[in-house]
Amino acid sequence: MARYNKIFLGPVEKTKPQVKELIGDVALKPGRLVAISSGKWALAGATTVGKVWLVQDNYLALKGVDDDWPDEDRVVAIEMMPDELYAARIANGVNITAIGTALTPGANGTLAIASTSDLIVAYADEVYNNNSGSEQLLKIRPAGLSYLSAAS
Repeated sequence: MARYNKIFLGPVEKTKPQVKELIGDVALKPGRLVAISSGKWALAGATTVGKVWLVQDNYLALKGVDDDWPDEDRVVAIEMMPDELYAARIANGVNITAIGTALTPGANGTLAIASTSDLIVAYADEVYNNNSGSEQLLKIRPAGLSYLSAAS
């Protein structure tokens, strides 16, 4: 079961995040990072250098965050804004030890801990050691203007 039940976490006064709909080139799990490739959503990876989007839960079909959008289906993805919070997927074995940890696209559209030369797309907004045996949702704040941690 998912740690969060929605991908868009707030703030609550913004009830509808900015989204884009495109066909997915593979089945897409909510909370994964995607980029536009040949007019379709493709999973972001370690070599991604452009803009990334976050796959939304399929609220149109009353599906949850663990239900994949089918291959070749029209998929809704969120344009991440720096003043909002989201739940994005991290792989099993990723250990987030501090709020504000820089994150980069990793394998299969999940987030990984960034090194100094990586594309930083988000910062962790919670401490979490994913030793669950599967991908988990992590509360993040997208990279953008300035990052303010919850401890500030």
